[in-house]
Amino acid sequence: MSETSKIALITGASRGLGRAMAIALARQGVSIIGTYHSNKTEAEATVEAVKAEGGKAVMLQLDTGKVTSFADFATKLSEVLKSEFGRERFDFLINNAGTGMHASIAETSEALFDEMMNIHFKGVFFLTQTMLPKIEDGGRILNLSSGLARFSLPGYAAYAAMKGGVEVLTRYLAKELGPRRIAVNTIAPGAIETDFGGGRVRDNKELNGFVANVTAMGRAGLPEDIGGAVAAILSDAGWITGQRIEVSGGMFA
Repeated sequence: MSETSKIALITGASRGLGRAMAIALARQGVSIIGTYHSNKTEAEATVEAVKAEGGKAVMLQLDTGKVTSFADFATKLSEVLKSEFGRERFDFLINNAGTGMHASIAETSEALFDEMMNIHFKGVFFLTQTMLPKIEDGGRILNLSSGLARFSLPGYAAYAAMKGGVEVLTRYLAKELGPRRIAVNTIAPGAIETDFGGGRVRDNKELNGFVANVTAMGRAGLPEDIGGAVAAILSDAGWITGQRIEVSGGMFA
């Protein structure tokens, strides 16, 4: 199968890291099926950004925290694969969609905890389960974790705990999908300048300076840093599986 025939499904591809991943993969000739939660305008901007790289992208609406919607999404995905790409399966699944939350353990409500669980862990588990029949043998799955699963900063306990769960899930997926030659890994970004979590790293000069001071490369990350890493991991790394790959510029190295 040629590289130009590869298809990547990226959740949360309408902005931030997801859009950067879509653009980086498009530069390698990979076609994109992305999901967005509610902002169709941003989703269309991703399509245009991929087209600008000579690639093709289709965006579908999906709430990754709502497991009951996954069966209908799978049906729509099958229709798009057939009508737009002449395919029944795709090659890469990137579980990227997520939201940020900053609250101490004492301040974390059950509702906030459940939101983090549904989006960052339960949704990842069951969307991956739903997609397994649609991933080509020899394909790739890449789950998004966080540097916060390795180092601890006050206010991120619930979010980081879910990401820790994703890292364990990744190892089990790698083991169970090995017979299908599907490589499964986790990428763990450090602090990145996006609108994630209200844009705190990007817009708060004090926080941005703190990140730069504790990072070996001397700055906060940019979406393009993660997009490039994702493209590299997915390009020709089938012998790497069950691993946590941190892309943080050496934050708290």
